[in-house]
Amino acid sequence: MRKLFALGALAASFWAPALHAETKVTPLITRDLQGISGKEGAMLTVDYPPGGSDPVHRHHASVFVYVLKGSVVMQVKGHAPVTLKAGQSFFEGPDDVHIVGRNASQTAPARFIAFFVKDKTAPFVMPAH
Repeated sequence: MRKLFALGALAASFWAPALHAETKVTPLITRDLQGISGKEGAMLTVDYPPGGSDPVHRHHASVFVYVLKGSVVMQVKGHAPVTLKAGQSFFEGPDDVHIVGRNASQTAPARFIAFFVKDKTAPFVMPAH
């Protein structure tokens, strides 16, 4: 439980200042990955209000995104942006810089779930440089 609280605090500290005041990041679970020394998995949901977005960032993790509601626009540096609807997915690699992450709608909310595989000692989120 302590690890889940730390995940929530870290996620909230990154996303909260740069997002619309109503964007909500909800940590769901974090666990050591058995058989993969030094790695952990973490899952969270992100609820974008209409027009909500992320700052430019990177995770130094493999991140699997699955859209639950609405539609979102995602883009990593060097690739074209993609608009994803509920039921579609997106992958962000450990070296990718996430340059666009936003709600595709100015009038309806959007929600996605993100699953991270990362080094246990690596920061959860890092600003892009």
